[in-house]
Amino acid sequence: MTGCSQIDTTTSTPTTSLEYPLSRTVNQVDDYHGVQVADPYRWLENMDSGEVRAWIQAQNQFTQPYLNALPSREHFKERLTALWNYERVSTPFRKGSRYFYYRNDGLQNQAVLYVSENLNRPARELIDPNQFSSDGTISLSRVYISPRANYIAYGVSDGGSDWVDFKVRNITTGEDLSTLISATKFTNLAWLPDESGFFYSRYPDGEDGRPDDQQTVEIYFHLLGTPQDRDLLVYAVDDGRPINPYPQISNDGRFLIANHWEGYFANAVHVLNRRQDDAEWQPLFDDWDALYSVIATDGNIFYVNTTNNAPTGRVIAVDITRPEPEHWQEIIPAREETLDSVSYVGGHFFANYLKDAQSQIEIYSAHGRHLRTLDLPGIGTVSGFTGDPEHMETFFSLTSFTQPSNIYHYDIANQHLKLHHRTEVNADLAGLITEQVFFESKDGTRVPMFIIRHKDAPRDGSNPALLYGYGGFGVSLTPGFSVARTAWLEQGGIVAIPNLRGGGEYGNAWHRAGTKLDKQNVFDDFIAAAEYLIEAQYTQPGKLAIQGGSNGGLLVAAVMTQRPELFAVALPAVGVLDMLRYHTPSANARAWSSDFGLSENADEFEALYAYSPIHNTKPGVCYPATLITTGDHDDRVVPWHSYKFAAVLQRDQGCDNPVLLRVETRAGHGAGTPTWMAIEQIADQWAFMHKYLGMDKAEKE
Repeated sequence: MTGCSQIDTTTSTPTTSLEYPLSRTVNQVDDYHGVQVADPYRWLENMDSGEVRAWIQAQNQFTQPYLNALPSREHFKERLTALWNYERVSTPFRKGSRYFYYRNDGLQNQAVLYVSENLNRPARELIDPNQFSSDGTISLSRVYISPRANYIAYGVSDGGSDWVDFKVRNITTGEDLSTLISATKFTNLAWLPDESGFFYSRYPDGEDGRPDDQQTVEIYFHLLGTPQDRDLLVYAVDDGRPINPYPQISNDGRFLIANHWEGYFANAVHVLNRRQDDAEWQPLFDDWDALYSVIATDGNIFYVNTTNNAPTGRVIAVDITRPEPEHWQEIIPAREETLDSVSYVGGHFFANYLKDAQSQIEIYSAHGRHLRTLDLPGIGTVSGFTGDPEHMETFFSLTSFTQPSNIYHYDIANQHLKLHHRTEVNADLAGLITEQVFFESKDGTRVPMFIIRHKDAPRDGSNPALLYGYGGFGVSLTPGFSVARTAWLEQGGIVAIPNLRGGGEYGNAWHRAGTKLDKQNVFDDFIAAAEYLIEAQYTQPGKLAIQGGSNGGLLVAAVMTQRPELFAVALPAVGVLDMLRYHTPSANARAWSSDFGLSENADEFEALYAYSPIHNTKPGVCYPATLITTGDHDDRVVPWHSYKFAAVLQRDQGCDNPVLLRVETRAGHGAGTPTWMAIEQIADQWAFMHKYLGMDKAEKE
C-alpha cells in the first residue's frame, strides 16, 4: 500500500438540520492493489494532538446536552440506580486451603475481593479497589494466587486501559511487597510451587524507553524481593512472526510451558524441563493446525483440550516423552455439542458443553470414563468448576436472561450439590419469559436466537425491540442476566440475541463460517434476524434498535450501512470500523486478522472494503438515529475508529435522524468501568433508544 497526504481546509457539510461540529478533511488517498481509497479523516488517528482533543471536546459538547435533554433519561438513570443496588457475589474459587470471591454491596464502583479460611466463617476483605481512586476508574484487573495461597499477584488498570501493573500482597498480613511489574497487557502469571516467584509476559521497551506493543511479548521470571529490571528473560519468539508467548507451569512445577498466540484458530505449545540441566525448549504442538490448551498435568502426561480432528473440541492425553500424534490417547471424544470449557478438579474432568447455546455439564474420570451428567437446577449458562487437582469440592454459577447468578457448591466425592448463594434483585422478573427460535439466513443456514420479553407482550408488530449481536472470534452469546436489559424490558421492550456465525456456539466450523472472505455471513445472519422479528410480528422497522460492542460495534455499523431502512436506532460501541487500517495500532490488533483478514492481501482487501463501515456510507441516505460510544483510554480498539465513523456519518446523513458521538474520557474498552459510569452510559443509550423508537410519543398519547 502506498499513499500521499495533503492538508485541505475543506469541512464536511451535513444535509440535515443539525449543526454538527465541523470536521475538516485531508486529501489522503491510499493505493490498495490498484484501488484508490480516500481517507479524508486520517488526521483523527493522531489522538494525542491538540486538534483531535479539541474535536472530541466539541463532539461531547454537542452530544451531552442533547442526551441530557432526552425526556426519559432521568427515569432510566433513577431506575438503573435502583436496579443496580443489590448484592452481587462471584463464584468462589479455592487455592490451597483458602477461598476467594468478589462482592459488591450494590452501588460500589468496583467489587471487593474477599478471602476466607473457612466457608462457615465470615470472610475478610483482601483488596478493595474502591480505595485506588476517588472516582472508581482505577480497577482491579486480574489476580493470581500462589499455590499455597500465601501471596496474591494482582493487576491494576487505570481508566479502563489494557495496560496493567502487577503488585504482590501477603495474604496473611494484607501488606504489599515491593514488587511492581509493568509493561504488560493480557498476560497471565504462573507461580512456582515454592512461591519464590512467577513467570509472566511483557512487551520490550521501544526506542523511547516505553513499552512497545508493536512488538511481541517475551516471557520473564520475577523473583520476589527483587526489582523488575533484574527479571530473567526465559523465552522469546525469534522467527519474525507476530506470535505472543504466555507462560504456564505444570502442576508439579517441573515443566515451564510457553503457549504461543497468533490468532483464534491455531496455536503452538513449547515445553522446557526445568529440572534437567542444560535443557532446551521442545515443541509439543508446533504444526499450527488446531487449538491446544493444557488443562492439567500428571508427571509426563499432559491433558489437553484441542480442536485437532475435532471441530467441536475433545480432550487428549499426551506423554511428552512420546508427543507424536500416534501416541496420543483420547480421553474425552468429540461430541455433536461444542466443548466450551473443561477443567480438572478432584481427579475429575468437568466438561461444559453448549447445546444450542445452553450449558450442559458432563463429568468424566481421569481416564475418560463418563461418570454422569450433572443434573442442573435450571436452564442457562454455567461457569466455574475451578480448583486444584486434589480438591474434592468445587463451585459453579448458573444464570439465565431472567435469573441472576445463583452459586452452587459441589461435593465431588459424595456427588452432592447444594445452593451456596442465592441472588435477589430489586425487580419483578416473574412475568418475563425467554423463547429460543430458529430462522433462516440469506444462504439458508439455520440460526438460533433468544427472545426475551414480557409474557403478555402482543405479537402485532407494535413492540419496541433491541437486537443485540456479536458474531466473531469464537465468542458464544449464552443466557445471562443483565440489569441494563431488565430496565429496558420493564418499559415494554423486547430483547433479541441471535447466535450468529463467527461465534463459537457450534464449534470451529461455525466460527470459520463468519470470518475473512465469509465475514458477510455474519451481517446476513443479523439482517435475517431483524427480518424474522418483523415477519413474526414481534416488532417493525420503526421500532427496531440494534446494539453491539467491539466486533459487535462493527456488526451494527456494517448492517446499518447495508440496510439503513431496516432499523430505527443504531448503538455501535467501541467498534472496529476502519477495516483497511484496524491492524495498524498494535501487534494485538494485527492478530485479529485470523477473523478479519488483512488489506495487505488482495482478496481479503476486496472483502474488507466491501463492508468496512467508514468506506460504505453514502451521501443523502437516511441512516438510523445513531449514538456512537467509545472511551478515549481504549487501547484495544483505538477510539479513532469511532471518531472517523462519526465524521463520515455526520457528513453523509441525509435526514434529521441524529448522529451523535459520546466519548468517555476516563474509560477504555469496557473492563473495569465503575458503576456510576455504567449507569450514566446506559441511561444515555436507553433514553436515546426510547425517543427514536417513538416511545416518548406513545407515552404522551
